[in-house]
Amino acid sequence: MNIAVIGRGNIGSTLGAKWAAAGHDVTFGVRSPDNPGTTSIATAVEDADVVVLALPGAAAGDLVNSLGEKLGGKVVIDATNDVTGSGKLHALEELADGAHPVRAFNTLGWENFADPVVGGVRADLLFGAEDGHAREVAERLISDVGLVPVWVGGVDTFDLIDNLTRLWFSLALRRGLGRRLAFKVLLEE
Repeated sequence: MNIAVIGRGNIGSTLGAKWAAAGHDVTFGVRSPDNPGTTSIATAVEDADVVVLALPGAAAGDLVNSLGEKLGGKVVIDATNDVTGSGKLHALEELADGAHPVRAFNTLGWENFADPVVGGVRADLLFGAEDGHAREVAERLISDVGLVPVWVGGVDTFDLIDNLTRLWFSLALRRGLGRRLAFKVLLEE
């Protein structure tokens, strides 16, 4: 898969490295492509099958608006969190028609993407996407990072996913349990 990771901070770099190791073609799109392995955001998005938003959450809405129709037909994974804003933590409502939104990689710290085994157990990643192509792509990319994908539902579940983000921040940071905190869904087999 051709993946454009927009942003090269902890989350973008970690996910991009994991996906490249799994055999995907990863391009990092950044505002100022001075470093090796980066290009402009528009160039990164152009040939991508998947666009991953891994930039500060407050900037995500403007970026999505600026890309507009260029996101049509692509799976767009929003891994951002606008925790300084009020209301929505994600920017997916701004997507142009024809884009396939996914809410994932926003409910855990980047450390859990780098090492998805916490306390000897492989962590789950709960995500939202419409059933079909977007869900299949998300499940593959989550698995390629080493996490267990747990599908919550379609776009109507994005607020539920964001509530899990709020829970993670509360436990990991406010309660001081640490960033290596993760979630596991247990089912009777």
